Amino acid sequence: MGTRDGDGSGRSGERIAGRGPADRAGAGDGDPTAQAARIGTGCPTDGPDGPDGPDGPDGPDGPSSSAAERATLRLREAVPTEAAPVDADPGGPGRPGGPPRYAPAWLRLREPADAAARAHDLLDPLRIRLANLPSRADGLVVHDLGCGTGSMGRWLAPLLDGAQHWVLHDRDPYLLHFAAVGAPRSAADGSRVTVETRRGDLARLTPDALAGAGLVTASALLDVLTAEEVGTLAAACAAAGCPALLTLSVAGRVELAPAHPLDAEITEAFNDHQRRTGLLGPDAVTSAAEAFAAHGATVRAHPSPWRLGPGEAALAEQWLRGWVGAAVEQRPELREPAGRYLEERLAACAAGELRVVVHHTDLLALCRPTGGSS
Repeated sequence: MGTRDGDGSGRSGERIAGRGPADRAGAGDGDPTAQAARIGTGCPTDGPDGPDGPDGPDGPDGPSSSAAERATLRLREAVPTEAAPVDADPGGPGRPGGPPRYAPAWLRLREPADAAARAHDLLDPLRIRLANLPSRADGLVVHDLGCGTGSMGRWLAPLLDGAQHWVLHDRDPYLLHFAAVGAPRSAADGSRVTVETRRGDLARLTPDALAGAGLVTASALLDVLTAEEVGTLAAACAAAGCPALLTLSVAGRVELAPAHPLDAEITEAFNDHQRRTGLLGPDAVTSAAEAFAAHGATVRAHPSPWRLGPGEAALAEQWLRGWVGAAVEQRPELREPAGRYLEERLAACAAGELRVVVHHTDLLALCRPTGGSS
């Protein structure tokens, strides 16, 4: 794997660091109100627990620090938390002080579930389109927006044939470091995979930034964007004439077994929280499909649910804390019943008795090649 760092701040990239999905900080002591007070977009900040702090790459704990030791960013300030950022692809509670960011510990925890959930049925039409692209000496150029720790590349690069060069975009240099170091080295057929990083903001994404791109990817990104940002993304991909594979957008539906009388109310409150400050939340896939179609793209969507059982108890626990916490932040009157609900759900999770399906949707937009044919 070759790595080379891009020139950073002026380049296109991702307003949201992550991928990744989830931006709520979990709470300790089973108190969803305390949790909601900490809800942010859990990621080491550039402060004490950031890249230059004690939990950064050069600190004593380095990448192996537990989720409980990470700080979270509540958009205005860093707040210590007792758990990882924990919900299924949430939107930030607001953007008064900057975009959401994500903790590597949370992104690592969810990566296996993400890989299992992504829709393989979209890969064949993608491969057909890629096979018809003009060949390049350096192979397929893939721009991964909001790459987080690079899980999308680790999943997709080994599923595609031919040499690939991945351009990893994120606003967080800490996550870009992990993404570059952990990038795959070879494609499905053994061809070389190289990578470079670019730090930047999706708001500045332009067709020029995607010049030469053969594919744009993102994971758990759309639902934490505004309609304007999705429009910018669609316009840039269309102008560049490259397809876009945008996976794991939250769908606004959750199934828990055994069922509980509060399930529906907490789901509704969480979905309302996702839409705060103009973020698309569960409406993201519909908005993106319309935006790409308006530029003449052929759009396909496919379900990509998380299916969490006893084997995914750690992920289910953290997701539960954030999901309930976001609902309580949205509807403070839920604090007491939601506290009892969370205790019951966590006990069932620990006993191996809880099953959770968190619905997502993957979207493939086949933009018209710049030559004009569809």
